[in-house]
Amino acid sequence: MSAPPLKMRNIGPKSAAWLRQVGLRTPEDLVEAGPLEAFMRIKRAGFKPSLNLLYSLEGALRDCHWQDVPEDRRAELVAAAEEAIAELPAPRNRPPAGPVTTTVMHDDDAS
Repeated sequence: MSAPPLKMRNIGPKSAAWLRQVGLRTPEDLVEAGPLEAFMRIKRAGFKPSLNLLYSLEGALRDCHWQDVPEDRRAELVAAAEEAIAELPAPRNRPPAGPVTTTVMHDDDAS
């Protein structure tokens, strides 16, 4: 039997599932963790959250629509998230991303 979804503003079924999977099951859990820690737990778990999730978590805690989170707070959250993401270890079994290059193949017989 699965746990009931986290019922908070801005938290849809997918976000609620991610939060449950990282141990945040109640509004109190989310308050205790805060939006950045919740976002980073989801990211460390291997999911691919967008910044909209970060804004949604902040909006859920403020009880406002995620688009109503003040721009200065959004910038603060993004800076903190970028700093935390930079400290994450490189993905296992994959080389770190490098610059994108283009290879052009030439047919030697087409003279």
